[in-house]
Amino acid sequence: MYDAVFVGGGAIGLACAWRAAERGLDVCVLERDTAGSGASRVAAGILAPDTETEPGRDPFVPLARRSLELYPAFVDALGVDVGFWRCGTLAVALDGDEAAVLRREPGFTSWLTASECRALEPGLSPVTAGGALNEDEASVDPRRLVAALAARVQVREGVEVASVTRDSVTTAAGETIRAGRVVLCAGAWSGFAGAPVRPVKGQVVRLRGELPAQRIIRTERVYIVPRRTGEVVVGATLEERGFDTTVTAGAVHELLREGYRVLPELAELELVDVTAGLRPGSPDNGPLLGEREDGVVLATGHYRNGILLAPVTAETIAALLAGDAPPPEAAPFSPGRLVAA
Repeated sequence: MYDAVFVGGGAIGLACAWRAAERGLDVCVLERDTAGSGASRVAAGILAPDTETEPGRDPFVPLARRSLELYPAFVDALGVDVGFWRCGTLAVALDGDEAAVLRREPGFTSWLTASECRALEPGLSPVTAGGALNEDEASVDPRRLVAALAARVQVREGVEVASVTRDSVTTAAGETIRAGRVVLCAGAWSGFAGAPVRPVKGQVVRLRGELPAQRIIRTERVYIVPRRTGEVVVGATLEERGFDTTVTAGAVHELLREGYRVLPELAELELVDVTAGLRPGSPDNGPLLGEREDGVVLATGHYRNGILLAPVTAETIAALLAGDAPPPEAAPFSPGRLVAA
């Protein structure tokens, strides 16, 4: 008998369980594979509350900003280096049309000429037409983050969950695990328990070598995330293909081609890894945070921003489980909004 059982051992489930345990709750995480083996393993770790926002998602910005504000204390409390780096984001236009579109984007603090962009990042392509800068955004290494979180809570790996109720979990092996509350945080697999979540495929390339940039570089078609360890992440595709996680030659070619267009030095880096993962998308692509009608607590549907939203999601769910008020920024993301719609 636990105070709370978390179904799903990615960054969201582990962070929620950790923060709940810090409030004195006895918790357990159940993971169908290994901790962090899903979307968290493939994620680039971009922490961009302003520049990654899609049109029409106004409530998302306050939630995402709150989460980024929480990040320094969040990673400090873990006590290990998880690669948190407030490196900033530089969005780059490679021709006049892209520049016109980029100038209209919200979230950037200043517009830079082509020469100003190259002064900041000498490795940029000579065809750079201009850019926009946000110096406050950051990145983190999701794989190191997940490892640090998994070391702080009880995780049962290789446990397939067949069904959930407000206060119990039944596994595929027939075991019943009882708890004060059950939290569904199974990412793209949350649909098995009735959550309105679909898988959205993303393919990512990892390179290694001398960093071609010191900031997150973004164009219309690609992002490039440098890490101080020498890793460079190039991503990511956006594909509605169900639960397919096949890495395709076409996607890898497209990512490397578009990355090379903006940072030619990428061609000299070592190819380390190519992976595909499944983001959990809700009907409106916003997260599902809170209790649904049957009493099961949802922490899923984070789409492209699970790593960014991990701290604020953990704060929200831990507060709910402890009987405290969650942060007000989470209110627009109650599961009940979809029923009302």
